Amino acid sequence: MFLENTVNHKEQFGWIEVICGSMFSGKTEELIRRLKRAQFAKQKVEIFKPAIDTRYHDEMVVSHDANEIRSTPVPAAANIAILAQGCDVIGIDEAQFFDDEIVTVCNDLANQGIRVIVAGLDMDFKGNPFGPMPALMATAEYVTKVHAVCTRTGNLANYSFRKTDNDKLVMLGETEEYEPLSRAAYFNAMKKNQEK
Repeated sequence: MFLENTVNHKEQFGWIEVICGSMFSGKTEELIRRLKRAQFAKQKVEIFKPAIDTRYHDEMVVSHDANEIRSTPVPAAANIAILAQGCDVIGIDEAQFFDDEIVTVCNDLANQGIRVIVAGLDMDFKGNPFGPMPALMATAEYVTKVHAVCTRTGNLANYSFRKTDNDKLVMLGETEEYEPLSRAAYFNAMKKNQEK
């Protein structure tokens, strides 16, 4: 795919990869795939997730397809920098829930020669850029945008539509609370909500 394009093998360097998209698009699945590949290559890998994300498991990063990998839940981005010492590869799931310091932490780790792989929602349920994700995408060497399938049209979906009336920005949920929608389906759903 990419990422093996080194020219100067004497230079130690790292980089940032961002995997983004809507809910149910396979972000965590792709994160887990890349991290397991690094583990298979006998690289020292550490995985982190926000402590607030306890949907599937307290300590595992789990995809919607039940694929999983052990992780360390952390309350803030600063904890990652402390716990990442001596690693070759760092994985971070649900990056949108971290504070803005996650951007500095990821860049510092990459500057130390670590490969940093970050997954997160690029937009919130209102269709706005979500938390630190835009800054992470801007400073990353590689950005992969994955898509779900729209539950209403069957087209590619890049919006996470919230089906409940809860207006809080951060609300953990699954298929009961969210559905992936295409641009047209999302626009129509939001229009219908405004008319109510």
